[in-house]
Amino acid sequence: MKLGIVGLPNVGKSTLFNSLTKAGAESANYPFCTIDPNVGVVTVPDERLNVLGKMYQTKKIIPAAIEFVDIAGLVKGASKGEGLGNQFLANIREVDAIVHVVRCFEDSNIVHVDGSIEPLRDIETINLELIFSDIEILERRIAKQSKLARNDKSAAKEVDLLERLKAHLEDGKLAKSFEPADEDEKIWFAEYNLLTGKPVIFAANVSEEDLSDDGAANKGVEKVREYAAAEGFEVFVVCAQIEQEIAELEEDEKKMFLEDLGLAESGLEKLIRASYHLLGLISYLTAGEPEVRAWTIKKGTKAPQAAGKIHTDFERGFIRAEVVAYDDLISCGSYTAAKEKGLVGLEGKEYVVKDGDIMLFRFNV
Repeated sequence: MKLGIVGLPNVGKSTLFNSLTKAGAESANYPFCTIDPNVGVVTVPDERLNVLGKMYQTKKIIPAAIEFVDIAGLVKGASKGEGLGNQFLANIREVDAIVHVVRCFEDSNIVHVDGSIEPLRDIETINLELIFSDIEILERRIAKQSKLARNDKSAAKEVDLLERLKAHLEDGKLAKSFEPADEDEKIWFAEYNLLTGKPVIFAANVSEEDLSDDGAANKGVEKVREYAAAEGFEVFVVCAQIEQEIAELEEDEKKMFLEDLGLAESGLEKLIRASYHLLGLISYLTAGEPEVRAWTIKKGTKAPQAAGKIHTDFERGFIRAEVVAYDDLISCGSYTAAKEKGLVGLEGKEYVVKDGDIMLFRFNV
């Protein structure tokens, strides 16, 4: 999974990226200190892996991973090349979802590009730049397909879709709210990979004081939550400065530090939960002495496709899967005991994989 972190300059975006990935992107109080997208890979915390590791006395534990891309600060006019705009917009097309950092804290030492703290205005600035960039993509496609449309019914049908979609964006609406009319249109729509069609998670960046009540008393956070609820997006409250401090600590110190602040989980854990929920993702597990590993798949994935995550041969030659639920395995104490109790199932091609399933695939190529 690849998440792009975006936001206006000086909203705490690189600070958050640094703390999530400990990658140390240069974070200075001036716009555009992140010119090349910094990429960091973060492992997904999953206590189940450690428990299985002990049970199997495994040599290696491999958690699921998320790739974060910190994308250069965006300003008004980015789609026309202002700031570092075009570079920004090319980088963001590659991601599965956008993490949009919105500033909800006051601090006279950190300048805001528009001079005041207004989260909805900031969201609108970025949305408009993304819309302009999407329109540009559509216009290029219209120019190309219009030439073919005279003699090609399929191209003519696509031009009709492109024109409707362009009008939708020109109304200031996001591509996410556009509804393709049929299967052909759905396929074309997916191919355009529009920025405003991507899921968004808002990171409401607050001061330390607003963290303990999860931003409940912060008016800016309230506005972001209302907007996200209307659009079907996720929100999590974070203090990038605190996250940076947490990133410097050892695992046991982290827990104590979070407890002192009255927090149950770090910003990274909140973000991972929000992204898994928004993208409809789950993890299944494989376990043995060589390694214990988590594999990320979409909810509703069937066993052969889940097997294909490990290797395409597993999907091609899939016969069946041995499956035991994580909780059943732990309560039995061993795989053999779970098998004796009849809790290990033999599942075929139609089996829909569940979160926490421990799977062993049988295949023949």
